[in-house]
Amino acid sequence: MSEGGKRVDSLSIEGWSPEFGSPVETDRDEVPAAQVDAGAELPPAEWRPLGAAGAMKPARVYFVDGVRRIEARVWMSHGGEPSLGICASYGAGVVRCGRRAEIVAARVRRAFFGRAGVPDLVTRAGTFTACPVADDDIRQLVNGLQERMGQLEIEVAETALPSASRSSRDGALMVVDGPLRGRQRIAGATGYVKSHRVQYLSGEPRATVARLAPGQRTPVFLIQTTWTRYSWYLRLTRAEGHPWAGIVRCEAWHDTGLGEVKRLADATAAVLPRFASEPHKDDRAPQNLYPIGGLERELRRRLGDTGMVYRALRRAAGDYRPRHGSPTGPGTAAVPP
Repeated sequence: MSEGGKRVDSLSIEGWSPEFGSPVETDRDEVPAAQVDAGAELPPAEWRPLGAAGAMKPARVYFVDGVRRIEARVWMSHGGEPSLGICASYGAGVVRCGRRAEIVAARVRRAFFGRAGVPDLVTRAGTFTACPVADDDIRQLVNGLQERMGQLEIEVAETALPSASRSSRDGALMVVDGPLRGRQRIAGATGYVKSHRVQYLSGEPRATVARLAPGQRTPVFLIQTTWTRYSWYLRLTRAEGHPWAGIVRCEAWHDTGLGEVKRLADATAAVLPRFASEPHKDDRAPQNLYPIGGLERELRRRLGDTGMVYRALRRAAGDYRPRHGSPTGPGTAAVPP
């Protein structure tokens, strides 16, 4: 018997590995109702699960994703004043799924993030290109890394589909892992959000999400916070745990016509469930789709061995000397042991 005489009727273990947090947060931020128009496709009182029967299935699906890895924190001395920087590796790629899955673009970069004056750092593992940020607070440094990774995702997406806007005309669907914010240049893309840290819906619309069957979606709704986009929820497959387990949220640009957004929503409901991963193969099943998981593994392989990169950084930091006559270059750079 539990404390206070209350009985626990059932237990359920969440599928996601604890190291990734939780796909559904118990303490979620709530968006004011004035910032969400739940009636974009159907009036809130008429919300119901929508199937994808009869939806046109895309001939090809492109998945865009990126990975990042902080290789080392680096302390720099600017005339005796210390400041923090980070050396990081990041990559982005595109998987095209048609009759078979293949990686059609993949690129890796290395960068040195720090305050103004941060130098390029040449190592045996490659050059960590200088990327100045406004402050050496670790969050600001990581934000700089995230921004560069997002830019690389745009670059590889444009390489894989030189005219991304044509995807709506040739029957292709482009899915970008994560929210669309910051990826405005990837025209026609659909954002794919695996976890739920913000509560956008209430009342009947929110209850509809829990009633979704595999391959069903909610009506489209409009979100206007610091940026505006259309969104919808869909269930990939049945999963143990929370009633929202197996639920993902998708996004489309606000300047996409509602008719086209509904077509995209139907397409995602029709094809994405077949890419859902299984717990014995992925720690973030079923939300981490197989093509995305495979792309992440390949990109991490291309980042190189962590130990090798770290040793190269320590050697380069120990050998570092500022360029002669450079008033802005740090006098020393040291990777902590």
